[in-house]
Amino acid sequence: MNELEHRVRALWTLFEPIHAVTYFSPEAREAFADIGLTRYWDGYFAGRAAPLGVVTAAPVVAIFSGFAPFLVERVLPAVWSTVTVDRVLDARSRGAAETLRNLVPDERTVTEAADVLTQAAARADTIGRPLAAANSALPVESDPYRRLWQAAATLREHRGDGHVIALVEGGIAGISAIVLRSAVDIDATSVRKARGWTEEQWATEVEELSTRGLLTGQGQITKQGTAALDRAEQVTNRLAVRPWRGVTDDEIADVARTLAPIARACQTVFPFPNPIGMPQPWDPNLDPNASSVPTSPRAN
Repeated sequence: MNELEHRVRALWTLFEPIHAVTYFSPEAREAFADIGLTRYWDGYFAGRAAPLGVVTAAPVVAIFSGFAPFLVERVLPAVWSTVTVDRVLDARSRGAAETLRNLVPDERTVTEAADVLTQAAARADTIGRPLAAANSALPVESDPYRRLWQAAATLREHRGDGHVIALVEGGIAGISAIVLRSAVDIDATSVRKARGWTEEQWATEVEELSTRGLLTGQGQITKQGTAALDRAEQVTNRLAVRPWRGVTDDEIADVARTLAPIARACQTVFPFPNPIGMPQPWDPNLDPNASSVPTSPRAN
């Protein structure tokens, strides 16, 4: 991984918390509940998939990766008979913006962050990246809190789309990646339940990964398994560079210093370690070279 790729990875630890408030904050949950999406997964799948339009379960299972099909099928497409895409888009934006406004009342700081992230999001390459493409096509919000969250969402989904590409290329997409990560830095029981997999499906995948030499018979990750995760992270990092290509190291440092206090405020909303495998945010003031930012899950 070259220096630019590592700095871009470090920036991810700053915009990912901004995006992730939509999954954890009470304001986000209330915004979805206000439009009738009272169950957590209704808000999650409808909210995250809404930029794609009135989509069914099958493409969401494929695009999101890692979720059991039945969990998605409980929500999609049935939810679209009770709420419109436009209402879902407004609810997710409103809930995230309210969260950010409560966490970071300094609108000037948020406006500055929104400006720099919006510029980066506009440079994102979207061929082969359905979630990034759908999010980038949404109108730019005038409210700085909504605009900041949407730009963070576009960049997060851009990286996420690239990560799915990397997992597919490495032969560890879907449940495979979740099981491997649970052998490294995510609690297996909680992530299995959160992603909707049964004990039998999980055990079958553990057996399959053991046969491939990626796990031991006891479910511990092997050198080959660690190498597979590392390769996927390397590809992910490489594919995430485009929005930041041409941006100087000093400019990246300025972006990081702008985002860091917002990311620190956002991290209070969710636990560490967390079910999405997000590391601690980069502190560019104490660690200007991002040497403390892990290069892959095994370093967490």
